[in-house]
Amino acid sequence: MSHPAGEAASDAAAPIAEYRTRLDARRASLAGSERQHRVLSRVRLATFVGGIVLAWIVLDRALLPPLTLLVPVLAFVGLVMRHGRITRERDRLRGAVRYYERGLARLGDAWPGTGPTRADFVPADHPYAADLDLFGHGSLFDLVCDARTQSGESVLASWLAAPADPATIRARQAAVAELRPRLDLREDLASSSAELRAEVSPDRLVAWGARPPALTGWIVPVVAALLSALTITTLVLAMRPGASITPFIVAAGLQTGLLLLIRARMHDALHGVDRAGRDLTMLRAILLRLEAESFASPLLVELAAHLRHEGAPAASLIRGLQRRIELNDSGRNLFFIPISLLLLWPVQLACVIDRWRSRHGGEIGRWIDALAELEALGSLAGFAWEHPADPFPEIVTGAGPLVEATGVGHPLIAEARCVRNDLALGDARRALIVSGSNMSGKSTMLRAVGLNVVLALAGAPVRATRFRVSPLAIGASIRVADSLLDGRSHFQAEVLRLKQITDVARGPLPLLFLLDEILHGTNSHDRCIGSEAVLFHLLEQGAIGLVTTHDLALASMVERAPRPVENVHFEDHVEDGAMRFDYRMRAGVVQKSNALALMRAAGLEV
Repeated sequence: MSHPAGEAASDAAAPIAEYRTRLDARRASLAGSERQHRVLSRVRLATFVGGIVLAWIVLDRALLPPLTLLVPVLAFVGLVMRHGRITRERDRLRGAVRYYERGLARLGDAWPGTGPTRADFVPADHPYAADLDLFGHGSLFDLVCDARTQSGESVLASWLAAPADPATIRARQAAVAELRPRLDLREDLASSSAELRAEVSPDRLVAWGARPPALTGWIVPVVAALLSALTITTLVLAMRPGASITPFIVAAGLQTGLLLLIRARMHDALHGVDRAGRDLTMLRAILLRLEAESFASPLLVELAAHLRHEGAPAASLIRGLQRRIELNDSGRNLFFIPISLLLLWPVQLACVIDRWRSRHGGEIGRWIDALAELEALGSLAGFAWEHPADPFPEIVTGAGPLVEATGVGHPLIAEARCVRNDLALGDARRALIVSGSNMSGKSTMLRAVGLNVVLALAGAPVRATRFRVSPLAIGASIRVADSLLDGRSHFQAEVLRLKQITDVARGPLPLLFLLDEILHGTNSHDRCIGSEAVLFHLLEQGAIGLVTTHDLALASMVERAPRPVENVHFEDHVEDGAMRFDYRMRAGVVQKSNALALMRAAGLEV
C-alpha cells in the first residue's frame, strides 16, 4: 500500500511560513544595521579629521585651551565602542539571515551543497555510507547537519555511521523532542558562531589544556612578589638626595636573574595561550547562550552539567582566562613596560594563566564534547522541526530483527514528490526479492529503507507515518564501482562488498542487507547460483533485507529459501508513447520489462 505526500507537504507549510516571516524581519533589521554601520564609519572619519584640525588650532595657534582636545578624543572612543556593538549586531543578523535562507533552501528542495559536504568522515570501505548517500554533496549529512564546530559535525557523522544502543536512542529522541520547538535557540547559536567551523581547532584547544603545568607552584610567584617589592623599595630610597643607587641595581639584577632562570618555564606556560584564548572566546558565545537555557530531558541535563566545573559555568571560567590574557597583553604596551618590569608582571601573569590551565584546562575537552553533542542534537531537532509529520520510530528489543514501516519515503526527496510505500520485515518475512523495470523505483526503495533505519538508530525522526525497528547493523551493495588504478572490475568490487556484508552479518547485531541488482556483472547461470548462496547464507545468519533484480529467474529463490522470503515488484505503463511510473511496490513478480521501450525511445532500432 502506498501513501501520497500531500498531507505531509501541507504540514511543511508551517515551517516555511515561519522561516519566511523571520527571514524578512532579519533582513529588515540587517539593512538598518548596515545603514548605521555606514553612518558611524563616516562620523568616525569626520571626528578623526576634526580632531586633527582642533589639535592644530590648540597646539599651533593656541586659540583654545589644551583640555579642549579631550572632546574629540572622548567622542572618538565612544564612537569606536558604539561602532563595535553595531558591527557585532550586523554580523549576528547576517548569521541569522544565512540560517533562515538555508532552512528555506532545505524546505524548497534547493538544499544540496548548502550544508557541509565533506565525505571523509568514514573510510571508503564503510559498509553503507556511499551506497546510501550518507556524506558528500546532496547527502543526508548535507541536509541534516547544522553544527557550527568541527566537533559537532564529527559527532553527528559518527551517529549516522554507526547505530546506537536502544537506551541511547531513546535518550536522544527525548532530547531532540525537547529541542525541536526552540527555534530561537537554534537561530542564536547559528548567528553567534559564524567563524567557528573555520577558526576553532578542537584538537589544538584540547592539547593546549592538557599540557603539563610549568609554573603552578607557590615559590615562583612569592619570590617574584618579594623581589618586586625589594626593587620598588630600593628605587624609592635611591631617589633621596645623596642616596646610593647600588641597592636598586642589586635588586634589579636579582629580578633579571629570576627572569633568566624561569624563562623556559614562562615560555611553556604562555605558549599558545593567545590562540587558545581566541578559540575559547568564540566558543564562549555559544556556551553563554546554552547556559541561559533550562532543560528537562535527562540527556540535555547531563550535557548542561558537563558545561560546568566546580560549580562554575564554563563561560565564566573562560571569561576569567580572557581577563588574565588581557592583563598579560597590557604588559606589552610600550608605555607600561617599565612598570611591568618593576612589578615582574609577565612572571605573575604566566603563573596565574598556568594555574588556570592546570585547574581547568583538562575540562576543555569535556566542554567541547558536550557542546558537540548538543550541536548534533540541535541539528536533528532542526530536521524534526522542519518535518513536523515525521514521527520518532519505536525501538523494539527482544523480538528479533525487525523493520516495519507504514508510508515510508526517501528522506532526500522533496515531500511533494515523495511516493511512500509500506514495508514489513521480521520473523514472518525475512527478505523481499524486488523485481521491476528500469527506473521504476527499486534502488530508491532500498535507499529509502536504509536511510530511515540510519535516522532511526541515530535518534532522529523518520520519513514515514509509522516506523518500528530493532537494533540492526546495515550492509548495502548499491553503488559499487570498479577501479582502474587498483585493477578491480565491477564484478570483483561487488564480490568484495558482498564478502564484507557477510562478515558484518556475523557481528553482534542482526544485519539489514540492501542488495541492488545482485551479481549482475556475470552470466545468468552463475548469477542465480551465487545470488542464492549469498542470500541463503545471510538468512541463516539471522539477517533481514531486500534484494533487487532484473533477472526474473531469481524470483524462484523464494521457494527454496531457508527462511520466509516473498516477491514484490515495481511496474510501469506506457502513456501517450512515454513510460510512466507510479513507484508503488506491489506483491508478486513483475510481468513485463521496459528495456526495449526505453531503447526505442532513445532512437535505437530494436
